[in-house]
This record gives sequence, structure tokens and C-alpha cells, in this order.
Amino acid sequence: MSEIFLTCMKMAIYRFGLFLFIAVLLPRALPGGQEQQQRGEAVIRFIRDPDPAPEFAVKGIDGSTVNLAAMRGKVVLLNFWATWCGPCRMEVPDLVELQKKYQDRLQVIGLVIDDTDEDAVRKFAKRYSINYPVAMATDEMRFQFGGVPALPTSFIIDAQSRVVQKHIGLRDPELYEMEVRALLGLPISARVETFEDTGEIFLKHANRASELPGVDMTRLTPAQKTVALHRMNEDACTCGCQYTLAQCRIYDSACRVSRERTAKIVAECASGASTPNQNSPNQNAVPAQGAPPASHP
Repeated sequence: MSEIFLTCMKMAIYRFGLFLFIAVLLPRALPGGQEQQQRGEAVIRFIRDPDPAPEFAVKGIDGSTVNLAAMRGKVVLLNFWATWCGPCRMEVPDLVELQKKYQDRLQVIGLVIDDTDEDAVRKFAKRYSINYPVAMATDEMRFQFGGVPALPTSFIIDAQSRVVQKHIGLRDPELYEMEVRALLGLPISARVETFEDTGEIFLKHANRASELPGVDMTRLTPAQKTVALHRMNEDACTCGCQYTLAQCRIYDSACRVSRERTAKIVAECASGASTPNQNSPNQNAVPAQGAPPASHP
């Protein structure tokens, strides 16, 4: 069975999966992404007060400098990916087409992580006719963008170099195109809504969140909940992620350490035995610089 046939089969499966996704799952809200209401109206969502995108300048696989500052004035789709990642490989043709279609006003950038073989990346780019800059991302870049919990992860950046949306995992290419067109002021068949970043985009905003993944605070009074959230945003998680408990819950909802520690805080607050930890070593601290550990893929 030829490799071309296998590739075609993969794309067919992918398209069929997208059809099922659009037909069955889109009627439900997708947090931080696109929604489809029962009346059939599509909705795309952007951050209400977007943060500036972290600046970077790295050497591309072709030897040129990939500099985000040089892209100002264009919409940027910043795609963190790896050659070994199946969903990443599947979306490359769509990103190539998107770059081709909006080449004068859009810049797709591929940042490779968890993949150290630059020659293999270069061969992959040539084989798939990638028409946008590709560079090897540093651990610092990965951390500055709030951590990359899964691949692919894409950031949508407006012409003012502000991060307006983040998508984790394989997405319908039509969603990307609608977002690009909306940011370019072009007609779209969707309504645009805005939302506040409570850590979904940048983990530093986790202190804005009133709910955290896997943390049941329904039995707490409003005052107790305030105390609990305060502690979760002060205390550091000890799993090695270098994040607060609140940030870790958002970054890795499967983390057993932060799940058990936040549950204990909730129990303490519910019993009236908890007060804000005035001696917390993490009080008013920001996450330490460095890459998230291997335990958070």
C-alpha cells in the first residue's frame, strides 16, 4: 500500500471526523472557541482585553530570522507542533492553503517543540510544501506563551500583535479562516463575541477565574469560595510544574497533586478552618521562568 494512498485515507478519515464534529458536537459550547447555537448561528469568540503577544526572534530552519515584531500589521496564526504528532501533520495542508489564500495579510508561523531533529523537520517541510516560516521553539518561548499542554496548539494574534484566541488540538480549518477574516475586517457568516481570559489563554490570569477544572466549590459560601480561590492562587503546586495550584488545574486537569491539594483546601474552607495563607512562599509571585516539566506533555 503506497504512502500516497495512506495519506489520502488519513485525510478522508479526518474530513469525515470534521463532518461528525460539526454535525453533532458544535451545537454545544466549545470553551474559548467556536459555538453553534440551536438556531444554527455560528459564533466565534475573541478575548475582550487581549494581552500583547510575547516577542521572540529565532532562527528558522531555512536560516532566516523568524521575528514576531516583523509581522506587526498582519494577522498571525502561531502554531506549536511536532513532526511526530499525528494531528499536527493532518492540519499542515490546511495551514498551507490558508497561508496561500491570505498571503498578503496573514502570516502562519510554525514553532516546533519536543522535536530536536532539525534535519527531519526541514525534510518534512519540503515534502509537504510548507509555505510559511518554521523554527525550532525554545523552552522559554513555550513557557512565555502560557505553557503548551498538548499538540497542536495555535495562538491567533491580531494586527496589533495581541493574542486574541488560543486553540488546543486539531480544529476545523473553517474556524481558523473565519477568525482570520473577522480580524481582517472581511465578511463572515458568524457572530463575533468577546470573553475575559481567566487562564484559558495565559495562565497568569488564573486569578480571575471563579471556577477551576475538577474543583467542586458548590458547598462553599461566597466568602469561603473567595478564601479558597485566594489560597489556590497563592500556593504553589508541588508536582514540579512551577505553577500555582489554580494554574496547574487549568494547565493539567489530570494532575493528581493539584486535584488533591485543592480538594483539601475546599474541605478546610467548608469547615471554617481555613484562612488565607499569610506565610505562603508563593504570595504575589509569578511562575518561575523555565520550561514545564516532562510530566506535563
